[in-house]
Amino acid sequence: FRDVGPRQLNDVLSCAIGGLLGQNVAAENWEAESLRLNGEFQNRFSFPWLQVDPIPHRRIAWVQGRENIDVSQRAYEAAQALGVSIVMIENPGHWLEPDHGPFAHLREAFLPVSIEVDRGFTQRIVDAVRTYQHPIDGLMTISDVRLPGVARACEILGLPTSPSTAYQSAGDKAKTRMLEDDAGESLTLSSATELSSLLGSERGQQLVFPMVVKPALGWNSDCVSKVSDLKELIKAVERASDRHACAASPSFGVVVEPYVEGPEVDANIVLLDGEMVYYDIEDDFPTQADGPNAGMEANFQETQVVLPSALPSDEIQLLCESLRGSILRQGFTSGVFHCEARVRHSSMHYTNRHGILDMERKEEGQAKERSVYLHEINARPPGYLESVAVLLTHGVDYYALRILLCLGSAECHRIHALSRPFRDGQQFHLCILIIPQTREGVMKTEDAGADLFRRHPELRQH
Repeated sequence: FRDVGPRQLNDVLSCAIGGLLGQNVAAENWEAESLRLNGEFQNRFSFPWLQVDPIPHRRIAWVQGRENIDVSQRAYEAAQALGVSIVMIENPGHWLEPDHGPFAHLREAFLPVSIEVDRGFTQRIVDAVRTYQHPIDGLMTISDVRLPGVARACEILGLPTSPSTAYQSAGDKAKTRMLEDDAGESLTLSSATELSSLLGSERGQQLVFPMVVKPALGWNSDCVSKVSDLKELIKAVERASDRHACAASPSFGVVVEPYVEGPEVDANIVLLDGEMVYYDIEDDFPTQADGPNAGMEANFQETQVVLPSALPSDEIQLLCESLRGSILRQGFTSGVFHCEARVRHSSMHYTNRHGILDMERKEEGQAKERSVYLHEINARPPGYLESVAVLLTHGVDYYALRILLCLGSAECHRIHALSRPFRDGQQFHLCILIIPQTREGVMKTEDAGADLFRRHPELRQH
């Protein structure tokens, strides 16, 4: 608007939905920069962002705030951008509780309620929603252990939700495994005591090592072991069965499944009434336990996640079709899901060339039929770092979609609209690098990233 006067500018702004304040641009570069800016607008606003009907204000109850603002801010800001107020239900003393605290503006109210997962958990959530002074339109959580109880509260309150039984299946790795077509390759035990009788059976004589042992209830690859013989199997099953023995709701179940070679992926899928409206596939690089000489004590903790995936398009399609089927079998038709799986007999593998580990195509031809081996389904968005990575790379906000999904069918239009990625594809390749903890101790700095930039300022430009 270089040649527009104040009165004319006021007329333009009164008809605009927003504005962009740019940096000073030299006159000789104005036309080129204007074209580049228009291109970016078209790339980022490639979704149908106009609606015929006005968008009403909505209100949701959110169960369990996160541990700090650094791993939650974008989620709460997404709600504000959508015109959705948050009523936070959390244990007393949480950092979002103070009405005059620095982040009080992120929520409409804070309800101090015990959210410990015990027999009274669901009823406490129901009571908190019923006694709140304003109507609640939706109820949600992204806490794995609280998903079934919150879904049951929705059922009692008549709020939109997937079946609570579906969340129970997704949270139980034994139930998840038994729903798969290849369930016959695995064993599920209700406790470690079942192992001895099973080993004496015909099924026990058919075990092929290496195998993977994990608790039926668990997350973050905790207490997951790769075993190479019968002695290690017995030890790993006992350890996995004891992992949650002292929890508020004890679980002794164990899953024993084959160790599957092949690239592992994180697959994030958005379903709406059974239709896959968005997905992204990310490469989960080999873990310590994937090493050729890895012992039982090696872990499956993530090392780095790279998006988008380098797998060929036919294997990406295979993953999408297979994982959608797995999600539907559990009883879901809508939601945001974070799945972990491997491509068995993939055409790709990891190689280390000149000290750089990366995925590349195998030299030998494809001999066996490829298939997808499901590890787990998490019926919620991926973790905060991964969700933000997808937002930066593809322009899709999983937290915004999850918020809209908990409001039901009235939000179908906005769910479809916000499931559109950037028109021109991903902005870049992005890597989430996980620095593993190798020993106990005190961190030398509170923020390793900031400390790295202080010591090497030349890295900031990258």
